[in-house]
Amino acid sequence: MDYDVIIIGAGPGGIYAAYELAKNNTGMKIAVIEAGKELANRKCPIDGDKVKTCINCPSCSIMSGFGGAGAFSDGKYNITNDFGGTLHEYIGKDKAIELMKYVDEINMSHGGEGTKLYSTANTSIKKLCMQNKLLLLDASVRHLGTDKNYVVLGNLYDELKDKVDFMFLTPVVDIAVIDGGYKIVTTKSSLTCSKCIVSVGRSGSKWMEEVCHNLDIETESNRVDLGVRVELPAELFSHLTDELYESKIVYRTEKFEDKVRTFCMNPRGSVVNENTNGIVTVNGHSFEDPAKQTDKTNFALLVSKHFSEPFKDSNGYGESIARLSNMLGGGVIVQRFGDLIRGRRTNHKRLEASFVTPTLKAEPGDLSLVLPKRILDGIIEMIYALDKIAPGTANDDTLLYGVEVKFYNMEVKLNERLETKYSGLYMIGDGSGVTHSLSHASASGVFVARDILSSVKN
Repeated sequence: MDYDVIIIGAGPGGIYAAYELAKNNTGMKIAVIEAGKELANRKCPIDGDKVKTCINCPSCSIMSGFGGAGAFSDGKYNITNDFGGTLHEYIGKDKAIELMKYVDEINMSHGGEGTKLYSTANTSIKKLCMQNKLLLLDASVRHLGTDKNYVVLGNLYDELKDKVDFMFLTPVVDIAVIDGGYKIVTTKSSLTCSKCIVSVGRSGSKWMEEVCHNLDIETESNRVDLGVRVELPAELFSHLTDELYESKIVYRTEKFEDKVRTFCMNPRGSVVNENTNGIVTVNGHSFEDPAKQTDKTNFALLVSKHFSEPFKDSNGYGESIARLSNMLGGGVIVQRFGDLIRGRRTNHKRLEASFVTPTLKAEPGDLSLVLPKRILDGIIEMIYALDKIAPGTANDDTLLYGVEVKFYNMEVKLNERLETKYSGLYMIGDGSGVTHSLSHASASGVFVARDILSSVKN
């Protein structure tokens, strides 16, 4: 075999798997194959001046490359089993928490020292939420910030680059089962390995489905999360973000009993574009360095849609809505909450008169022409519910960006070792449908690395 282990994808799962393998077995031949660029070369061309909107680069530097889609995220590591994936259902709750804490220790020793660990334990905010029909989920949250997260990833790469063979801008075309291992076919060459770890993230969800189909690996229909990103003055949420940093709040709508949740809260952050499979959606970032912070806070409001037979293409459903937004607005659409409630489009004049200045250059428009009524009704209900614990959330000038879509791979059938029906073929991270967060994805990488190490020792 060319390699003992080939890791497909250099996102959190792949990085921490490589770290654990290289740290504990220096004689093992390891390769990491990544469709995107190395960290130092990951730069989005949008500068707000010459390039103002997404130009659909062959490899999106925001979504692909060393560090995965999480490289330029807010750098939040939520240490909890209450959200972020179902890793604990495979490996046990105690083991999942232990591994997430271990990843946190690695981050602290690679440039994350000094960052704050927040916790929802013993907070009065939980009672305030319950009094207003909201549920605050339990978690400890390490906030690295986009800047510190980049430093941590850079230090990890520097440590690994001489121990692991990295192959960037090398998309994998196919995985074939061969005698004693696997053949990995890329756009440049074919490589063989005894064991293979697939960790391609959300952006690799379509490719993952094709691989599972070709190898006859069973999958289960998953979900897609649809919604908007809210932006408002940071002061309105400061009593929540100063204590908790990120509050994961769930609301059950009165009209349909759908669950709407806050996601990826970015205190004093910025709203940004995201490109997934050529579709421009919205996300949010924030920095740990006060000099890079803004006077706004942004967060997503998402509704999860689970589909039953005969429909199976949850990602396709999400893509179709995102494409509609791109068609109407040329990319991301922004709308004032007051205009949405009054049933009118936000135009440039109304946006310029707004008390809240957007941090992302987006096209003013009407989100009611994009999002399904049931989802939009739920989001509106949630905004009014949040207004009770953070007065001002439902102000006319609160900005809503759309659409925000979180694509999930169909959940791959795996055993308790996160292994497919083929011995030595592991599928981890967000691409597997098992994890939905930086912390869970990273922990899954460490878990399978240790499983491989134990099989080598035996």
